[in-house]
Parts: sequence; C-alpha cells; structure tokens
Amino acid sequence: MNEVSHRRIKTNGIWVHIAEQGRGPLVLLLHGFPEIWYSWRHQISFLANHGYHVVAPDLRGYGDSDSPLSPSSYTFMHYVVDIIGLLDHLGEQQAFVVGHDVGAAIAWHLSLFRPERVKASINLGVAYFDRNPNAKLGESLIRTFGDGFYISQFQEPGRAERAFARYDYLTVIKKFLLITQTDNLIAPPGMEIIDYLGTPSRLPPWITEEELQVYADKFQESGFTGALNYYRALDLNWELTAPWQGSKIRVPVKFMVGENDIGFDINGIRQYIEGNIFRNLIPDLEVVMLDGHHYLQQEKHQQVSEEILSFLAKFPAE
Repeated sequence: MNEVSHRRIKTNGIWVHIAEQGRGPLVLLLHGFPEIWYSWRHQISFLANHGYHVVAPDLRGYGDSDSPLSPSSYTFMHYVVDIIGLLDHLGEQQAFVVGHDVGAAIAWHLSLFRPERVKASINLGVAYFDRNPNAKLGESLIRTFGDGFYISQFQEPGRAERAFARYDYLTVIKKFLLITQTDNLIAPPGMEIIDYLGTPSRLPPWITEEELQVYADKFQESGFTGALNYYRALDLNWELTAPWQGSKIRVPVKFMVGENDIGFDINGIRQYIEGNIFRNLIPDLEVVMLDGHHYLQQEKHQQVSEEILSFLAKFPAE
C-alpha cells in the first residue's frame, strides 16, 4: 500500500490541497474546525487498506488550500462547487462523502444541492436542520445564546483572531480539540471564548503532543481567518438556501454523534435525531450514537473507521 501523497488541485478558481491514498471507489473526507486533512489520518489508511481511494482535502480557508479574503467567499455554494470541481478533476461522477463538524454541514448541503454526485454520505457531530424561514441563523444564535456563545464571537471579523493571538497556536488547538464539556460553549459576560476554554494539564490517550503540533504548525502558517470566515457567512447562507426550504436529503446517510458532544442533551439534539422530523428530512437514515465527545474520528478512531466501512460495504462497486 502506497503512503499518503499530497498535491494541489485547481477547482472553482482556487487551489485546494488534498491528501490521498489507495485505489478503488472514491471516499471524500471533509474536516471541521479547527482542523485540516490530518484529522482523518486514521481513516485514510484504514479505508485505503480496505480497497478505497481516499481523498481528504484541506477545505478552502484551511491548511495548504487557498484562503479568499472575503467572508462572502465561504458560503455552502462555494464549498460545494469546490468539491464538484475536485470530483471532476479526479474523473469521478460520484463519491462517498464523509464530513465532520463544518465538513458535515458542507456534506449535508452537497447532498442537498447535488445528490447525483453523492453515492452515500456519513456525517459526524452536526445534524441537518431545515432552514428556518423566519430567522437568519447567525442572528438567531446571538439572540438565543448571547454574545458569549462561540459562534456569536466568531461572526465578528477580527474578534476571535485578536483573542486567539494572546495564546500560542498549540494552546489554541488544545483548547478546542480537547474539549470535554457537554454544555454549550458560552463564555461569561465580557469574556472571550478562548479565555473561557481550559487547557488540559494532561493529554487524553487518543492524541499526542506531536499530533497536536501538526495542527498548530499549519495554523501558524495560515492563520485562523479563513477557517473563521465560514461562521461569518452564516446569514448569507440563510439567504442563498431559501430555494431549498423544506427539501429532503435524497441520498443514503449514516449520522454519527458522541453522546458527550457539546450541547447534545441540553439543546435537545438527542431528541431531535431520535425523532420524526430528522428522519422525515432524511428518509434513508441510520443513526449511531457513540460514547465520545466532538472529535470522534480521532477520539474513537477505530470505532468510527469500522462504522464508516460497514456503511460503505452496503454499496458494492458497480
């Protein structure tokens, strides 16, 4: 089996870095915040060894991919066209698409906008919600959770960057990737979320200092603005997705979530994904709840890899 290889591909007017390994049906792995392709390191080799061509891009704004300056360049339409261009470059009509966090939100919308390009999808940590016709998402989050909510703070250009700059990059990465709290990420009044988040004195067994340093080094090169611009396009996304109001996800989906994920119980996410509304929006749906936190593909990498593989196996190569 060949090692992971790297290249940059021109798609949708930008250069996107991809890591890839293996031969066979195409599996795209879309990372979240604050991550890069490396968050899928366990799944890349596992799936490649089981007969798949695995491609993990750095999303626009992250890692070695281009970072357009304007937040308006980070809508779901932009990310989806990036991926369609990537599929075209690879000569593939369809792919299995796996997303986590921000990557899951993008995967949901890829399945919504271009279902004919998605053979099946596996999404981790972020469920699909129908668009609320009465309230822009960014504005409603601020009204519901206040200024201390992490997404509220991320929406203001420059604010999070200034706050993050008080810490070294490794500390910022630790504060996010090692989160174990299950309540919402809301800082007290007058405090920035990065100051509110703790830094664990000991690392959990599923990640090493050297692995965390990979993220820190890459964000030191790229900065955080490109990654944060996703959150600054939330209300623009709300406007642009109006034509899909009430539409269903018409591809087979497996949804995985950690039972100790942020806000899983107190925000009613558990009841939502177990209820009828979620299943009505996604008629062909399988839900798996794991004993883990938010960054499941790293914390529970073997279990997640096996869950992905078992789902892919339901769709034999044509």
